[in-house]
Amino acid sequence: MYKKILLPIDIDEPHSWQKTAPVVAHLAGGDAEVHIVNVVPDFGTSLVGSFFPAGYEEKAIEEARRRLGAVVSEDAALSGLNAKLHIAHGNIYEEIIAAANTLGADLIVMTAGRPELKDYLIGPNAARVMRHAGQSVFIVRD
Repeated sequence: MYKKILLPIDIDEPHSWQKTAPVVAHLAGGDAEVHIVNVVPDFGTSLVGSFFPAGYEEKAIEEARRRLGAVVSEDAALSGLNAKLHIAHGNIYEEIIAAANTLGADLIVMTAGRPELKDYLIGPNAARVMRHAGQSVFIVRD
């Protein structure tokens, strides 16, 4: 049914893939291409960036690339997806949408919120992706 599925995860938050990876595996059915993306946030303003040493963002991106590979290889649900890994850099929800568009994804599967939030609101990035993406978005609750 789906040809390309995008799974955005936060490598610092295992809840961002623990429930979504099995859903992606089910939806992919062994036929769909799966892309896992982690977004390294940018510094926002040059004022904020001036507090970090030169080359810090590049090092953060390389470290994220290394950690994403480790997370995927160590997690049974993620490693079973046979996915392609991607690192994006910038505003989280914008980069998720850009990755989906660039990769030609027809479905984005992501988790909403953080495990410590006990309210009924969808997390801000999930809500923005849902509102602005041209693809179908499947939100998995924590």
